[in-house]
Amino acid sequence: MSETAAALSAGAPAARSAESTVPTAHTTVFSVIAAISVCHLLNDLMQALMPAMYPMLKDSYALSFGQIGLLTFTYQITASLLQPLIGAYTDRKPRPYSLVAGMAFTLVGLLLLAKAGGFGWLLLAASLVGTGSSVFHPESSRVARMAAGGRHGLAQSLFQVGGNLGSAIGPLLAALIILPRGQGSVAWFCLAAMLGMIITANLGRWYRHHGLARLKPKGAAAAHVELPPARVRKAIAVLLALIFSKFFYLASITSYYTFYLIDHFQVSVRSAQLYLFVFTGAVAVGTIIGGPLGDRFGRKRIIWASILGVLPFSLALPHASLLWTGLLTVPIGVILASAFPAIVVYAQELMPGKTGTVAGLFFGFAFGMGGIGAAVLGVLADRTSIGFVYQVCAFLPLIGLLAGLLPDVESGYQQGKAKAA
Repeated sequence: MSETAAALSAGAPAARSAESTVPTAHTTVFSVIAAISVCHLLNDLMQALMPAMYPMLKDSYALSFGQIGLLTFTYQITASLLQPLIGAYTDRKPRPYSLVAGMAFTLVGLLLLAKAGGFGWLLLAASLVGTGSSVFHPESSRVARMAAGGRHGLAQSLFQVGGNLGSAIGPLLAALIILPRGQGSVAWFCLAAMLGMIITANLGRWYRHHGLARLKPKGAAAAHVELPPARVRKAIAVLLALIFSKFFYLASITSYYTFYLIDHFQVSVRSAQLYLFVFTGAVAVGTIIGGPLGDRFGRKRIIWASILGVLPFSLALPHASLLWTGLLTVPIGVILASAFPAIVVYAQELMPGKTGTVAGLFFGFAFGMGGIGAAVLGVLADRTSIGFVYQVCAFLPLIGLLAGLLPDVESGYQQGKAKAA
């Protein structure tokens, strides 16, 4: 039975249109990638609600800043540390419907958040929302790779930009819906979780009937350069250092850019938010183009360019006028964001057969570094100034020089693709 016929009989509408025309395992199934990207949007939208609610929760429950920090810690520890463990488990025992379970964890967490009777319930809600994220990211990244048909960078970029959009929309919806209507209105966002469960159930059917066969297409063994384990570990360590550089610098913008603009240029809060929106738009563009550029020119080159290439702009930013500050954040966002899809796919090629482990490790580490970076930079800003934070962070892209230590896996990959074709 062909992929198309099997998909129709399995009831997988998310994958029908692409599979009806191209049934081979080496073809990109854009309908599946679009569906998992929408699910990523829904997941990250729901994940972004809790931080956006902190001012409301602080007043409603008379929380201290220490308790707010504990909420953040609980959410981040479950969302980041569990991801590589779940990814490693599903590498050994694939679970096509685990994405539904991830959405279900988030749904229960949102219900608890809407009706929490005290701080303990808030902690439980945070842990469930974080667990939902930890289940979702490794397996959704695997689905994107399954549907890539060899265009892994493109698939990873399209998947990740859904998360970027969700992270941007979540606080906006919280401001428009939750803050005016109260904490109970969080329950309305359970509809997003239910929609995600429906979509991921259909994706689970496609995963089970077609996706697993796509993980190891004919000729895949030749698509990777076999490296000694010690060299692989060294390369992964370098990639994690680059993630540290990227997400610490991103934390300086996403968490403190508006404060910097208000303090340094005396702009209004609304104007500062518009400048931040320009930066987040640039990040979305960089996420979209990073993967395809890696497919075309080689991922190691894109990693080099996207981390180290930010340096001239980051060094100039603390000394720029308001106009030039806004302009400089555009190339910073585009160039820096293009790194992550290339890094994830490069690591997956470095460790064939470990798709979930790699996705869990890098998404979890990125999430953790963003949270730690925000906390560390906040303390630094309190003890010095917000301007000093940007002067220090300007040098973080220098860590991109470590990319020169990465082994070359591209040639073997390209040869493997040619043989598979």
